[in-house]
Amino acid sequence: MPVVTFSAMGRENCVEVAGVPYVYARTAQGAFVMPATCPHRGGPLHLAGITPEGNRLVCPWHERKVSLGRLRKEIPAVRRGDLVTAVIPGPADARTILRHRPLSADLAGES
Repeated sequence: MPVVTFSAMGRENCVEVAGVPYVYARTAQGAFVMPATCPHRGGPLHLAGITPEGNRLVCPWHERKVSLGRLRKEIPAVRRGDLVTAVIPGPADARTILRHRPLSADLAGES
């Protein structure tokens, strides 16, 4: 599995590993690295809102709910300053690309 370091916010806040994008999200339940696409149909999960109960993300494409508890445990990560280092699923030699993905206010810690 690749160990990658990328920006917690800003211009390179998304790392793509073997073509799969990941972002660092901040919510009332904590901060974590998560896939930027919905596991159901590939919708933009990085633009998701949070349910009123605060325990699930809601995909903006089809309103499928994804457990925040599960996402928080899925990818081991640590933040130091403005950088996040994470262990991403995939082959150790997978190609990694840094990109930018906007985050919803719910995932950027703004709500």
